Amino acid sequence: MRISANLSKVETVIEKENRYGAHNYHPLPVVLEKGEGVFLWDVEGKKYYDFLSAYSAVNQGHCHPRIIGALKEQAEKLTLTSRAFYNNKLGDLEEFMCKLFGYDKALIMNSGVEAVESAMKLCRKWAYQVKGVPANQAKIVFANGNFHGRTISVISASDDESATTNFGPFVDGILRVPYNNVEAFETLLKEDKNIAGFIVEPIQGEAGVVVPDSDYLSRINALCKQYNVLFIADEIQTGIARTGEMLASYDINSKDKTNQPDMIILGKAISGGVLPVSAVLANDEIMLTIKPGEHGSTYGGNPLACAVAQEALQVVLDENLTDNAKRLGEILRNGLEAIAKRIGIIEQVRGKGLLNAIVIYCPEDSNMAWDICVKFQENGLLAKPTQGNKIRFAPPLVITEAQINECLVIIEKSLLEFANQPVKPHIG
Repeated sequence: MRISANLSKVETVIEKENRYGAHNYHPLPVVLEKGEGVFLWDVEGKKYYDFLSAYSAVNQGHCHPRIIGALKEQAEKLTLTSRAFYNNKLGDLEEFMCKLFGYDKALIMNSGVEAVESAMKLCRKWAYQVKGVPANQAKIVFANGNFHGRTISVISASDDESATTNFGPFVDGILRVPYNNVEAFETLLKEDKNIAGFIVEPIQGEAGVVVPDSDYLSRINALCKQYNVLFIADEIQTGIARTGEMLASYDINSKDKTNQPDMIILGKAISGGVLPVSAVLANDEIMLTIKPGEHGSTYGGNPLACAVAQEALQVVLDENLTDNAKRLGEILRNGLEAIAKRIGIIEQVRGKGLLNAIVIYCPEDSNMAWDICVKFQENGLLAKPTQGNKIRFAPPLVITEAQINECLVIIEKSLLEFANQPVKPHIG
């Protein structure tokens, strides 16, 4: 069966994906073919502000010339060796990351969820070899409302029905506690001596950019130390300058190591959106519990990815993107708060740095947030709803103040069209 010749360019691409691809995503009806800095262009040449940054993977901006330059240079030399041999780029990246973030060792993988899986394995191995948990009894705690990926072991920790329905049976040894609730976590620690670690997002992204109390992470870390439990921060979305600090869980420039997580999980913006690269960072006591043959990846630590990742991280440092995210995040939130007062359709503005969200004043099962994002698209800005009535705003960190102000105009113009509309029930 052939695709109709009467369809537009956009419709043709969408129809082809729908026909031949798995239906595991529900994208906005835009087909992109070019990106540069904070901008994207579709197949018909229309230009958009990117306010999603590929879920914070493109912190350095689309197709940053230095990162693309590193990609091209390395691609002409060597792309993959597997880990059967050494390559001349992996050690450089490992040293760079360990010195930058303050850890003894780095384990380089590919996707974010691979890094989460790696951290879970390391946590269990440490529990048996160092903490002395009885064989096969180790437990890992997660927070309710979490999102760490979509593999079977990771969704075993999820309380999102769309992630878990008809995918069981799930992995044992998983516990959950309410997010931003230190007391509930301490109660769990007192009750169960076989807890090995706590994996948590410093800010919950997919939950709608939920920012915890300012002392939440430090109190959690203190409890982990008290009960000999590993504190593991999933910084896949919050890390690499997104929240106005290089890491959201720990100040890497601080001489005080008290609040340093036992493990950091990184991904997304490590490569500036150019290649899948992820990492787990930990000290020797944890990382060296895994021996040769017990964990690995054919593509993990490949020379192409390592060259790209090191340049992408250096760009963040050289261009002071942490400071840009902190300063412009405040401007964006202040602008959104002002719009909320004028229009009233925004129930809440929340975020840190350039990881932000608005909560639309409508039920979670309404289509309004989706319809608003379609209107944003029509007006030249790309964003996406999460958890029904929340819309995440996460532009590349290279955005300027003038561009933020232009985007605020687009946002207000779009929201005005919904200010007096009745809320429609969710369909489908």
